[in-house]
Amino acid sequence: MRKAYKLDCRGYVLELGTRTCIMGILNITPDSFSDGGKFFISDTAIAHGEKLTGDGADIIDIGGESTKPFSKPVSAEEQIRRIIPVIKELSKRISIPISIDTTDASVAKAAIEAGASIVNDTGAMRLDPDMADIVSKYNVPVVLMHMKGIPEHMQKIACYDNLLKEIKKFFLDIINFAEANGIDRSKIIIDPGIGFGKTFDHNIQILKDQDFLKTFDFPVLTGPSRKSFLKNILKDYFDNELYSKIPLLDAGTQAVIAVSVLNGAHIIRVHDVASARLTTKIIDTILKSK
Repeated sequence: MRKAYKLDCRGYVLELGTRTCIMGILNITPDSFSDGGKFFISDTAIAHGEKLTGDGADIIDIGGESTKPFSKPVSAEEQIRRIIPVIKELSKRISIPISIDTTDASVAKAAIEAGASIVNDTGAMRLDPDMADIVSKYNVPVVLMHMKGIPEHMQKIACYDNLLKEIKKFFLDIINFAEANGIDRSKIIIDPGIGFGKTFDHNIQILKDQDFLKTFDFPVLTGPSRKSFLKNILKDYFDNELYSKIPLLDAGTQAVIAVSVLNGAHIIRVHDVASARLTTKIIDTILKSK
């Protein structure tokens, strides 16, 4: 069984572990790997955020910068221009927390002041020295993800002497850093970073041995949704038209969700919230059985 945690998101309280929490992905970018930039327009993005909520999301994760492999950085000003109108309006329409997917402290600050209540930092507060101060000042939960390098070159340096040992060392260091900067342990979530500076074999190893993260005693988030390693596994069913095969990727994602939850994940970050809710309902029932 998973250990239970209570996560206070500036008034929103999430019970983690009693059932799997679903984080719905809302990319507000023109170049998203997984949705082809479908939600780049604010009105479309707001409507999709409402749909994800209706489908059973517990959190809506909004980002204005692509983190796909080899993607170029987007300025803080441009991220803010993309996300703030959506966060302001969506926070009025839904009754679940919004997280901001960014590595930039100024973007996180603007998002929190607009209505976000979680920071999802793929850089684990390493890429902007001010991020820890923002998380501490606003007393919001933060997702600390393992990533080697940055998206622009992370796949070029995806090599490890001992993957799990190096991820453990990474989390030990960043958790100590967070606490030294005034971030309460109850606000920390860890993410092994599936697909971020990892090869196919690395991703499989993390999923297979994911319970190694239990030693840290923090809620665990995983983000397997539509990742390229799934396409690798299912390559016999794919042609070159990736977006026409999204249903296959979503079906493959459900299998990985099941493995991840059975191995201890508390939060699953996904595009297809409705299917994930059904999958986790079944897995949660199995976990609760005596």
